[in-house]
Amino acid sequence: MIGVAETFDALCSTAVLRSTNVIMAMICAVLFHDLLLCIRPGIGKRKATIYAILVALYPVHWFFTFVYYTDVASLAAVLAMYLSCLKKRFWVGAMFGAFSILFRQTNVIWMIFFAANGAISFVQDLYLKDNVSRENSEPTHKSNKVASGRDNKINAQGLRRRRINSPISIVGVVPETTKLYNSFAEEVWDISLKLWNSKCKVLVTFTPFAVVMVAFIAFIIWNGGIVLGAKEAHLVSPHFAQFLYFGLVSAAALLPWHFTPSLVLDLFRWSGKNKTCSSLAVLTTLGLSFIAVHFFSVAHPYLLADNRHYTFYIWRKVIQVNWMMKYILIPLYVYSWFSIINILGKSQTRVWVLSFVLSVALVLVPAPLVEFRYYTIPFVILVLNSPVIGNGKLLALGSLYAAADLFTLVMFLFRPFHWEHEPGTQRFMW
Repeated sequence: MIGVAETFDALCSTAVLRSTNVIMAMICAVLFHDLLLCIRPGIGKRKATIYAILVALYPVHWFFTFVYYTDVASLAAVLAMYLSCLKKRFWVGAMFGAFSILFRQTNVIWMIFFAANGAISFVQDLYLKDNVSRENSEPTHKSNKVASGRDNKINAQGLRRRRINSPISIVGVVPETTKLYNSFAEEVWDISLKLWNSKCKVLVTFTPFAVVMVAFIAFIIWNGGIVLGAKEAHLVSPHFAQFLYFGLVSAAALLPWHFTPSLVLDLFRWSGKNKTCSSLAVLTTLGLSFIAVHFFSVAHPYLLADNRHYTFYIWRKVIQVNWMMKYILIPLYVYSWFSIINILGKSQTRVWVLSFVLSVALVLVPAPLVEFRYYTIPFVILVLNSPVIGNGKLLALGSLYAAADLFTLVMFLFRPFHWEHEPGTQRFMW
């Protein structure tokens, strides 16, 4: 028994426990690589590997790779769920969804997001297959001219079958039919109709996610809420400013996608297609952002008191440096979110983009504490669904990430400090 206890103690040492996150980070990189190849099959393995390295170097993710937090394992479970859903392995996806909820309860939102978009992709594939079967059953004529036409038709159907069975169709990249929608309402109506007409197949196929949801609701009832641990320190609050912070932080971390002159001009062209609607949208968004910043900026006691975290200094030295600064940042928040929506809209449907934005809001708005690690999962999903950029820009961004990683490592290791009211060594961290 003593030997077993000593072995258990050795396995639970600080070094071993922290090494689990290193392993999880490697799994995250592999999953990101495979996801990118599924979403963009033409990108190539080499470019996908470069992207995976870039995400591994993302400063917040990289830092928590070496400390014993649940964030890296949570990201791994969510990415595994995403990949399983894109490959139509919904039972496996639901299992990883359950695992992800064990790491972080708010991951239930991402499970719903992947399941909902998986259901949409599922019914669209059903309709494509039905159309192919209907065309195959049409009568043919015996004349040479018609025979020639039939041969061409068969070739076209063969191409259509290959498209259905290809990774592009599997992963739910915007199908050609969805690009023909004239409006968002038409897209929603068409999807709703397809879901209703195939409701039995959808319910059977997505039963695993329903089982996980029922179990999660039972947990909330039993636990008296979604929060584990210090419930009084993590009370749900309407922290709408957190949603704005994510937009700016993510856009800044993806600088080549959002803050180059050509992309700024592209965004203005996109918003200028209908000047009346775009002007109204901008003014409305600015007004709502002002309300969010003025009335719903939550200053959590941990944010104000814990000077180990960089958010403590960002809050004091940037957002609260004077009374005007939080309002001056509003146009940047709005631009960042418009840019994100514009970027995502180039490769995904309007429904997908809207569901992503709502998922980000549902995850972040109830969280009273400003923590950049809460942004990692939506950030990675954003990278996966952003357009591919050149190797030069990736190298430049990777260099910036590496410099930030080096800075945080030096600060953590070589700039310890002490609190007068509490014993022990304190260190700077995200």
